[in-house]
Amino acid sequence: MVRFVILMLSALLLAAPAAEAKREPEAKVTVGDVPPDYLGQDENGDDILASAQRGKVVVVTFWATWCGPCLRELPVLQGIREQVSEDRLAIVAVNYGQGRKIYKKILEKTPDWSLTFAYDPKYRAAKAFGVKGIPHMFIIDKQGKVASVHVGYGDETLATLVDELNTFLTAKP
Repeated sequence: MVRFVILMLSALLLAAPAAEAKREPEAKVTVGDVPPDYLGQDENGDDILASAQRGKVVVVTFWATWCGPCLRELPVLQGIREQVSEDRLAIVAVNYGQGRKIYKKILEKTPDWSLTFAYDPKYRAAKAFGVKGIPHMFIIDKQGKVASVHVGYGDETLATLVDELNTFLTAKP
């Protein structure tokens, strides 16, 4: 009986590295990376792609209706969006972890907003970006590379984010 247990443990230990090797590494997008292309879906179910925004500064923010800092951030981003033309700045607000029904209600409550609201079924974009909590923002420069990443920030960080955006917007391509 003891020999059987030892043989079983040996088999498990020998099999463990093979199982570990098959597991995909966790994504984590950092400054300097080319971001994942998929950002979510629009209200029609069409994919929103980062590559379609090349030449612009792109803000990708992951948020939810239950996240206080996220709800304070969105009007600030909308204000920036109103000041900067669409050919220079794109803002994609990816709804994180909430169903399509809530996503549709968000669109109904913000009909005059010029942010692009994205729905992320099955966390596809969040997983690709390595998002595990919110708020989580990525700023992509005009060359299509991640220029800044902010995780778990609050109101005190919003001024810094605005300054960064201004810097990236005025940078030469």
